[in-house]
Amino acid sequence: MTTFTIRQVVLEDLEQLKGLMLRYIVDFYKGKTPEGTKLEDHIKHLLSSKEAGTQFVAETEDGVLAGFATLYFSFSTTRVQKIAILNDLFVDGAYRGCGLGEKLFQHVLNYTKNEGYAYMSWQTAVDNTSAQALYKKMGGKNINSEWIHYEIEHN
Repeated sequence: MTTFTIRQVVLEDLEQLKGLMLRYIVDFYKGKTPEGTKLEDHIKHLLSSKEAGTQFVAETEDGVLAGFATLYFSFSTTRVQKIAILNDLFVDGAYRGCGLGEKLFQHVLNYTKNEGYAYMSWQTAVDNTSAQALYKKMGGKNINSEWIHYEIEHN
């Protein structure tokens, strides 16, 4: 059985994390490959700007990055407190089914609690039933918000 260490990203993770994130963006979500150094620049931005967010990786005992989670930080006026948004939670296909998603989720949840965030929120696709099962198991609630989600995409 593989043992995993979950920790915050460091600069030395850059190349492996880029590969993992590309599998997430392109293979899993069928998105476009980020142009030029955009992905690398984004990872470096999160490493240098603790106010923007942070990333965590799950690393095997052999030093392979098997998964990652990204938190972005904001503020709630109504709570007058900082909040965390779990934007990404991804486990490489080779490591799925061993509870690693739960471990990553629990780690970021504990991080947000220990760091004094009012709450951690996240979204998942309607058809991503495996993620929904994980989030329900971990205690997440679909809030069926009275709020309507809008976005404008800039191409």
